[in-house]
Amino acid sequence: MKRFLFPLSFCISISILSCSDSTPVTPEPINIIPEPVSVQAQEGVLKIKKSISISLPEDISSHLNAYVNEVLSKSYGLSTTKGSTASAQLQFELKEGMTGITPYELVISDQAAKIIAGEEKGLFYGFQTFLQLFPAEKRDVYGLPAVNIQDHAQFEYRGLHLDVSRHFFGLDFIKKYIDLLAYHKFSKFHWHLTDDQGWRIEIKKYPELTDTGAYRNGTVIGRYPGTGNDNTRYGGYYTHEQVKEVLAYAASRYIEVIPEIELPGHASAAIAAYPELSCFPQQPTVIEQNMSEGSRQQQAAGRIKVVQETWGVFDDVFCAGKESTFEFLENVLAEVAELFPSKYLHIGGDECPKTHWKKCAACQKRMKENGLKDEHELQSYFVTRIEKFLNQKGKTIIGWDEILEGGLAPNAIVMSWRGQEGGRAAARMQHFAIMTPTSHSYLDYNQTEKEDSVTIGGFISLEKVYNYIPVPDSLSEAQAKFIMGGQGNVWTEYMHYPSKVEYMVYPRATALSEVLWSTKKDYKRFLEKMNTQYKRYGLWSVNAFPAQKLN
Repeated sequence: MKRFLFPLSFCISISILSCSDSTPVTPEPINIIPEPVSVQAQEGVLKIKKSISISLPEDISSHLNAYVNEVLSKSYGLSTTKGSTASAQLQFELKEGMTGITPYELVISDQAAKIIAGEEKGLFYGFQTFLQLFPAEKRDVYGLPAVNIQDHAQFEYRGLHLDVSRHFFGLDFIKKYIDLLAYHKFSKFHWHLTDDQGWRIEIKKYPELTDTGAYRNGTVIGRYPGTGNDNTRYGGYYTHEQVKEVLAYAASRYIEVIPEIELPGHASAAIAAYPELSCFPQQPTVIEQNMSEGSRQQQAAGRIKVVQETWGVFDDVFCAGKESTFEFLENVLAEVAELFPSKYLHIGGDECPKTHWKKCAACQKRMKENGLKDEHELQSYFVTRIEKFLNQKGKTIIGWDEILEGGLAPNAIVMSWRGQEGGRAAARMQHFAIMTPTSHSYLDYNQTEKEDSVTIGGFISLEKVYNYIPVPDSLSEAQAKFIMGGQGNVWTEYMHYPSKVEYMVYPRATALSEVLWSTKKDYKRFLEKMNTQYKRYGLWSVNAFPAQKLN
């Protein structure tokens, strides 16, 4: 028989009380993820049967009240009231002077539960901890252990990314993805909306971006370079109204949504819609292998720019020499900036080949006029110019670590993905950085040495994710303050369906949540807690990678 991965769950000893109806109630073991700063078990059990009284401050936002009521009802079958007839009480209190990043305190006695925080977000996180003291199933009577928990986050930026360009996911799954972020106390959702294989957000000024750029004529079959093409038109996009719906949903769960509009590379979908954005509009899009029949026919008919159907990095990028390119991007980004309330806007900046720029007369003229010594400095000019525009819109740009090449834009935040060096370099320059290295944070990589489905490759185990330390040892104390936190990245070349996304992301995102929230590191204890967490996956209907396959 195959050995189960995790040891038997650790249980804090708590006395069992007989309730007024003489029915003993046994509390669950305390298995909270991410691990709080302090957990002090007390004597007693809070009994909850059928109903619970909720008390919120008068000036609290309505969506916190709605969320609390919805989760307690759907997940645990509890009705909520404001009276004293309920079997138990849950009180929320705002308190000034609490220190730390979104601090909260959760106090449970045999009489009531109380969550105290300095701001609403802290109350929300305290409620997530409160929920983890319930069993991961509906019962007639719940017994919660008496406990005093004091907690705050290690990093402000605790992110999870989702690429919706390679494969598109509808609103129901985006909302579920956000719910899972909330359960794990993540604070940011990085929404990768544009790339070579599809433009996924409506831009009213440029309808062809979605009419043409949101759909490809086929998709490569199997692992790149593939065994053929499925010759099936594929795509989709989010309207302004749908984006607003997602933003409202995320806000109700205290998740900040950061949009990404890729530039100057990864631009094939935009160029398919508006060929003049290319250095060479009259050159056909190159799909090296397994081009769909639809694209062949399209190019034969004269529409020579097509949305990419395979994976990789492509030479056809936004032309840096044309003023019309910047006019287009500024119009697009102005629309995106107005739609998204986040102060951050991710502009990509990664994997931009310079092949066309080297041959393009307009790009070479731009370099000569601005005294740029090479195409790396031309990319820096490109990014800096876009940053200046977005700064005027009240936005701070985030870019992948290639934006360091040729000189970093004045106010840019570096997202370090090619190892930790980009983050180190940014911090030493007193620029903020977010750590997302392929070595620990790429959740599309294999999670076992022998993966049972097609993936992009690589291997990042649950233990490796858990043991990641976002702040490099080589930074001084002053430099370390520029590391904002970290993020897990989820690229979807080989994730056709929501179930595959969940399969690849969990349980590794659960480990990452503890890395980014907690200062305590204990992998053995984490594995013990995962026994309970797998039950929660069941409660949340998450298609997590099976525990038995992780060893």
